Amino acid sequence: VLNANTKRETGRKAQLGNIAAARAVADIIRTTLGPRSMLKMLLDPMGGIVMTNDGNCILREVDVSHPTAKSMIELSRAQDEEVGDGTTSVIILAGEMLIMSEPFLRNNVHPTVIVHGYNLALQEALKICEKQALVVDLEDKEAMGKLVQSSIGTKFSSRWNDLMVDMALSAVLTVATRPDPNSTRVEVDTKRFAKVEKIPGGEIEESRVLKGVMFNKDVTHSKMRRRIENPRILLIDCPLEYKKGESQTNMEITNDEDWNTLLKMEEEYVENMCMEIIAHKPDIVITEKGVSDLAQHYLQKANITAIRRLRKTDNNRVAKATGATIVSRTDEITESDIGTRCGLFEVRKLGDEYFTFLEECENPKACTILLRGGSKDVLNEVERNLQDAMQVVRNVVYDPKLLPGGGATEMAVSAGLMKASLKIEGVAQWPFKAVGDAMEVIPRTLAQNCGVSVIRTVTELRAKHASAITADPDAKCTWGINGTTGKLVEMTELGIWEPYSVKVQTIKTAIESACMILRIDDIVSGSKHKK
Repeated sequence: VLNANTKRETGRKAQLGNIAAARAVADIIRTTLGPRSMLKMLLDPMGGIVMTNDGNCILREVDVSHPTAKSMIELSRAQDEEVGDGTTSVIILAGEMLIMSEPFLRNNVHPTVIVHGYNLALQEALKICEKQALVVDLEDKEAMGKLVQSSIGTKFSSRWNDLMVDMALSAVLTVATRPDPNSTRVEVDTKRFAKVEKIPGGEIEESRVLKGVMFNKDVTHSKMRRRIENPRILLIDCPLEYKKGESQTNMEITNDEDWNTLLKMEEEYVENMCMEIIAHKPDIVITEKGVSDLAQHYLQKANITAIRRLRKTDNNRVAKATGATIVSRTDEITESDIGTRCGLFEVRKLGDEYFTFLEECENPKACTILLRGGSKDVLNEVERNLQDAMQVVRNVVYDPKLLPGGGATEMAVSAGLMKASLKIEGVAQWPFKAVGDAMEVIPRTLAQNCGVSVIRTVTELRAKHASAITADPDAKCTWGINGTTGKLVEMTELGIWEPYSVKVQTIKTAIESACMILRIDDIVSGSKHKK
């Protein structure tokens, strides 16, 4: 029936092919889990290099032809957009779920039965997570710090852990706002209001979060002031130059004087705009458009510093940090539009370029994170790590619940599922147990990456959790693996915690996608060729 050049894989072959693909993707990522993680180096077709161990980043760069592998890659992207961390775990878990289902398929268990078992297990796993969760106080700097540690500890920048943790925390807590005072809902827009500026050179230790903003611009006129304390800042987004006609206009001049009158009108127009600005006595004028030479002259005579052609996003950040309002016409300026919350304006030279700093703002709602480091690659990696850390803080601000890290949660879920599987009737019991087995992949990989004896460690850990559950079904067992040494520790002592939302999202995504991929029994590739 099908065209001669279409390939078609059906039934068992398609399912096993899918599982093999998922396993291949999971194997790429497996070594990047945990504090002892390795980096991957990826070359893109243009010859650029990416060095990273951020699961999402690796899979974004890898070029895959197998359709199942592609959908696995979508998983990590979804995880990254939804909660920002746990991109590696999601792939490993999903891969493991599929690997666990392989023996069932070989024994002719129908895929829908497996899927049914998996879904029951998902519900049970979420209940167990709910039981393990711990509520955290947002004001408690130390607890929050430990939380971020678990996200950054596995990354390249873990050498500067304390610095990174502080930066992520202060950036997010700066940006967090309550849209309306009555509700408890907090809005954290790190994408728009926490800008990361990467400047090669210097040391990573010199990175910091500014109490204010900075941008890559210099003043327009060399004689303008370059350092002002407690400046009054005016933000406009109209050009300070003569408006040219929209369409082409031709003017015929009959008199000599008319030409001069025209020029004079232009000058007066610009002068008028400048006078309207000067009337409000700002110290700094920042515009998103151009500033003509004439306007520069007037502003400089009034001792006003002008900065032109600022990006709209930067301008929004300046407005948030200094309390100014962006004005779109000069004749509409009012006193309330002028920002006075900034403590110091200064132009400094970093590396090869001039940067404008607006610092020491009181209660800023936007900030710039200044990253310094040896090379571009280092900076890119550090920025990715910082993004993850900020997402983690954001998740906790939204939903202040924690789960133990270091494979403890996974192991608890695994032990809980083992126990719960006894109550399940019929064939679904086996896939249900398989999910429990699959959960062990996280502690197992952690142990593997440390180079300790995997079987011994995981067995010990399993025993600890199993005995805790038999002793008291509602007990919180927080034993996990210390990712650096490979020893078993109580997570409450080691202080490795992860946001509840990240963990739950990981488990949901992994199981759901595994169910989806298991249900595929036919792959048709090679559609019609367009004539």
